[in-house]
Amino acid sequence: MTLHFLNHSVKIEVSIKEVQEVDTGTHVVMGLGLGALATLDPIVAGSNVTAQAVMLGTIIGSQAPDIDTVLKIKNNAIYIRNHRGITHSIPAVLLWPILITFAIYAFLPSANLLHLWLWTFAAVFIHVFVDIFNAYGTQGLRPITSKWLALGVINTFDPFIFGIHVIGLTFWAFGTAPGQTFLIVYIIMFFYYIARFKERNFVKSAVKLKIPGASKIILGPTLSYHKWKIAALTKDKYYVGSYKKGEVVILDTFDRVSLPEDQVIDIAKHDKNLSAFLSFSPIYRFVIQEYETYHEVKFIDLRYRSKGYYPFVAVVHLDKELNIINSYTGWIFSEEKLQNKLKTIPN
Repeated sequence: MTLHFLNHSVKIEVSIKEVQEVDTGTHVVMGLGLGALATLDPIVAGSNVTAQAVMLGTIIGSQAPDIDTVLKIKNNAIYIRNHRGITHSIPAVLLWPILITFAIYAFLPSANLLHLWLWTFAAVFIHVFVDIFNAYGTQGLRPITSKWLALGVINTFDPFIFGIHVIGLTFWAFGTAPGQTFLIVYIIMFFYYIARFKERNFVKSAVKLKIPGASKIILGPTLSYHKWKIAALTKDKYYVGSYKKGEVVILDTFDRVSLPEDQVIDIAKHDKNLSAFLSFSPIYRFVIQEYETYHEVKFIDLRYRSKGYYPFVAVVHLDKELNIINSYTGWIFSEEKLQNKLKTIPN
């Protein structure tokens, strides 16, 4: 018996997993680029040892906040709750440069300590700052607030940003001055970000015209400059769509229904996987189904529709006595894989 099923069927298709964070490669080239820019600093340019130390500092500093990626080894729930959390917080942004600076200084004691710290701090800060501009966002203002900051103007992997760094590194390899080269790169990037904000605002205005009364609009940039994913809600509906070639297309519509006062839901919400999902997802629908031997509670994030399927989910199975049998949250690109995953999870 189905207790509640929102009124739209979902076509199941397998697709390539989308990147959920600015990839390591982008942060590496940004670290190299910032190390190159540092040669405009006379103290850095005047000392080979300081220049080497600063390059190490900018590369490591550009990676350090993402050390929480290792939480994936533990489980998805812990990763979702903590990724881009405390390691991207205000205390962490202040602490990372100190730790990295003194670690490098221990091996290169003749480097200029102050300028090593300054450029390492810049690398850490820029990492966290850049992460705010994509749809995933960060908790960059912790401990002041745990609210997610996600401006949604840059894709988690942006080909332009990665490509312009590679071009800059190529010019440097062929003999151009590194400082001046990357000063030009970052001036171009500044105007690129402005262009992306203008594009996002234009798309948001187009969505408001298409969906009058939308109280929340979440836009997801894609690899294509003029293509965006759309998730929006009104007083009584959820809308999922896309923007491409100047047109807003509605792909799915769901009734907006409040969570029922139901014991199955109440118990499921205390499960670690569902709780982690709810702490992260700002717009979702849910399905409650009753089978012969168990209940299934499924929450589906509406932001990441891919080829007709919604891959970011949380599922909880409960037996007839409402004991949690198993649960899962994460990225699954077919219903078959999801069910197989649940079968392999121990009670």
